[in-house]
Amino acid sequence: MVTSRAYMADGRLGEGLAKVRGEVGRLMSGFIANGAEPVEPAALWPADVLIDLYGEDLRARAYTTHDPVEGELMLRPDFTVPVVQMHMAKGATVARYAYAGSVWRRQEPGSNRPTEYLQAGFEVFGGTDPAADDAEVFAVLATALGDLPVAPTMGDMGLVFAAIEALDTNERRKAALRRHVWRPNRFKRLLERYSSDMDPSAERAELLKAVKDGEARGFIERAGPALGVRSIEEIETRAEVLMAEKEAAPLSEAAVALVTNVLALKSTMGTAAKELRKTAPMLASAADQLEARAEALTMTGMDVSALPFEASYGRTKLEYYDGFVFGFHAPDRPDLPQIAQGGRYDALTRVLGEGKGIPAVGGIIRPEAALALKGGAK
Repeated sequence: MVTSRAYMADGRLGEGLAKVRGEVGRLMSGFIANGAEPVEPAALWPADVLIDLYGEDLRARAYTTHDPVEGELMLRPDFTVPVVQMHMAKGATVARYAYAGSVWRRQEPGSNRPTEYLQAGFEVFGGTDPAADDAEVFAVLATALGDLPVAPTMGDMGLVFAAIEALDTNERRKAALRRHVWRPNRFKRLLERYSSDMDPSAERAELLKAVKDGEARGFIERAGPALGVRSIEEIETRAEVLMAEKEAAPLSEAAVALVTNVLALKSTMGTAAKELRKTAPMLASAADQLEARAEALTMTGMDVSALPFEASYGRTKLEYYDGFVFGFHAPDRPDLPQIAQGGRYDALTRVLGEGKGIPAVGGIIRPEAALALKGGAK
């Protein structure tokens, strides 16, 4: 229907549109009351910027067009990247922003997920107390959701990264694990591979011997004409990587257990730090940060004993968050997406700031989903 929008049958005219505008206005007013400056990023952004951050897979999920001057452009798939880019270009100072508008995602054929939906967000940049900023963003969104029947969940991607950093292995392996943190199956396979001591195939063993003897190029050239798309230089580089892998010692059982135990940690925000100290005593600094966040949440009036915590939360849905993560879902409405979500993304600011980073945390609410939940109609 031309009058329908995400999760609402009549949200583009009359009373339905008035409800949407009213909800967006209410959310924006609340964010602005917490010191946020309204911003409105452009709907079209350079595709190369977004693809560099999300990977080529984004092409299958985003709407793109070509401009004769600007080149390939993409309808924004979310607000965080545009807001960060605007802020970093402005000078990366202390700031708070509020925004609301549409984002677009292509969906699989037959999917009932919307291709366009609204986001209203609140972002905090440059704070000097990360725990306090994390707690404030969560509390602001929780307050905005009011008495909606939603359930929160918290996590911390920083715990996973801290466990990887604690591994006794080379930097190449750590980098690969960090890169695939958001892809659980690939991450698991890497852990299994790094903890095994399997011998390479006969052909690969010959290639590795050639690399060790400094004769990789000659070996590759003698193997015959190239049949794939890789150049000899790329094959040679890959062979050197394989050689470094062969010479690296397998991860110990204790090392693998450290990572898997951290990922399996489930508790409440009030006891998460204690559980982490018990599970991984070498991650004391990460436990201290958890403890500081729990105290900050308590200061906002939150009952941390009632806030579920899962260390692996956000691994498949909240890519680019590298610390605190959270979400609010509607248990009785599995047809709806998360009503709100957010987290910390310090690393993203370093990427978009060309090496100059700044602490940053924020979150979004989906106004149409919130209205659908208020209405109660499925």
